[in-house]
Amino acid sequence: MVKKFTILLYAAAATTLIAGILHINRFIDTIRSGEQIGNPDILFLVGGIAQVFWIVPIIRQWGKIWYSIGIAGTAVFMLLWIITRLPENPITGRAGPISGEGIIIQIFQIAFIILSIIILIKSTKSKNSRIKDT
Repeated sequence: MVKKFTILLYAAAATTLIAGILHINRFIDTIRSGEQIGNPDILFLVGGIAQVFWIVPIIRQWGKIWYSIGIAGTAVFMLLWIITRLPENPITGRAGPISGEGIIIQIFQIAFIILSIIILIKSTKSKNSRIKDT
């Protein structure tokens, strides 16, 4: 049981790490292309750094609040992506492109949310869980 739980922890950490690296890569691509850095680029950088950092509270099992914040933050990131893909959206006023990389990022973010929810559920049921309520 402990081994399966550890695999869940590492899988959740891997999904947020990959999504974070891909977000940071988007920022780096903007710099390499010589384009002006805009607000979306800053969002990619800050969000990507946060996602890469988030492997620490996941692996170290800092507590349920950290998992909940990670789930909520990732959900907000996904919601922003979805909203900005809609025509005449309130953020950009036009539909953004749907790229293969964007879809891959969303898949990893969905996987992170699902794995984190499973971890929370399993830690609640397990008496031996190291994940704290705080």
